[in-house]
Amino acid sequence: MNIITRRSIMLGSAAALVAGGAQAQVRTQGAAATAPRLPIESGATLRMLRPVKFVQPDEDVFRANAAKFKAQTGVEVRVDFVGWEDISQQTAVTANTGAGPDLIIGFNEGPHVYADKLIDMSDVAEYLGQKYGGWLAVAQKYGKRHGTNNWLGLPFGGTAGPLVWRKSAVQAAGFQAPPSDLPGFLDMCKKLKAAGKPAGFALGNAVGDGNGTANWLLWSHGGSLTDEAGKVSINSPQTIQALEYLKELYPTFIPGTIAWGDISNNRAYAANECWVTSNGVSLYFGLKNDPATRAIADDTEHSELPHGVAGSWPSAPLTLNAMVFKHSRYPNAAKAFLQFMLEADQYEPWLDANLGYWAHPLAAYKDAAVWTSDPKVAVFRDSMNNKFWAGYKGPISEASATATNEYLLVQMFAAVASGQSTPADAAREAERRARRIFRR
Repeated sequence: MNIITRRSIMLGSAAALVAGGAQAQVRTQGAAATAPRLPIESGATLRMLRPVKFVQPDEDVFRANAAKFKAQTGVEVRVDFVGWEDISQQTAVTANTGAGPDLIIGFNEGPHVYADKLIDMSDVAEYLGQKYGGWLAVAQKYGKRHGTNNWLGLPFGGTAGPLVWRKSAVQAAGFQAPPSDLPGFLDMCKKLKAAGKPAGFALGNAVGDGNGTANWLLWSHGGSLTDEAGKVSINSPQTIQALEYLKELYPTFIPGTIAWGDISNNRAYAANECWVTSNGVSLYFGLKNDPATRAIADDTEHSELPHGVAGSWPSAPLTLNAMVFKHSRYPNAAKAFLQFMLEADQYEPWLDANLGYWAHPLAAYKDAAVWTSDPKVAVFRDSMNNKFWAGYKGPISEASATATNEYLLVQMFAAVASGQSTPADAAREAERRARRIFRR
């Protein structure tokens, strides 16, 4: 989600933070917490898969921490970085064959899909939660099996997509900042379009940006894919309102957003073709660290998307979620490695190096240096404490993961934006697909 290019960016700023973060600044909030006893198996070696970095310091510091673990324990950890679109498929192959990597950092609901193939992580999760001020809301949602206190995964962080906007354009249109209400936001976008400085939000099958747009539109109008019990609820008056809103909003966008992937808005924004979008922090820092686009970065601000009736920012951060497989010959080593990586001496330098790209899952890390490194990063700090998740409002399950992976909501909104369906027809088709997936 939210990348300007795949090349190394943010290196200069990250290097300064890593150097300054060698001594962890976070103060533990439960220093008396007792670490679980995890005797590492003799001769242990580990193989891990995780999503590819889209900011170079992510990989650099992660690998350095893995090397540090080897120096302290003798356990070598091979870390393979996998494309975002491929990580779910490779997780499925690993789970279904019972062979391959010992542990995987996947996305969002991954551990819930393969719960019976995974080792319980409750001992490590409870220790880290006690020591570091507790797990934030989204981390608890994705980490725990629904309705229990048993942890299937260990969330590492999440990346949210707030509004990214050009101050000069917004103010020239008569607004100090994007309005926080939906009618006002629509009015601003219409005026920006008339001024030749349109907004643009992804409506293509994009892991981060496409799902982010669809979720925001639905949740800000009070709609949901399922209700609290997991019953399909997508065909509702609230969904129709969201689709009607998009019918008015979409004509204000730059052309082509129905086909946008996760990198498309970055390119359009950097080229002065799009003046308001939704993105992670990497777009801003990519612009800031390139002399050719530094002026755009200086003119860029971040703010939460309009809440509508949601009451709080209707955003589900794309969340890194770690899991250990039962087929691993070295389960204690795998759990010890994940615990090590989430301890302050390792985690805070990695968090700081990402410059807000991944937001922390544990409350104590709110005091990490990154969150005061640049005022424009502050909006990302509490991303993991939002009250929404993929598949909201129902339980996280294999079905909710399937709905996300099949872009059910994205395609519902895209059908209306393209004029292929009326709001009523699009909602009925989404309901039909959802009932097939959820079977209820």
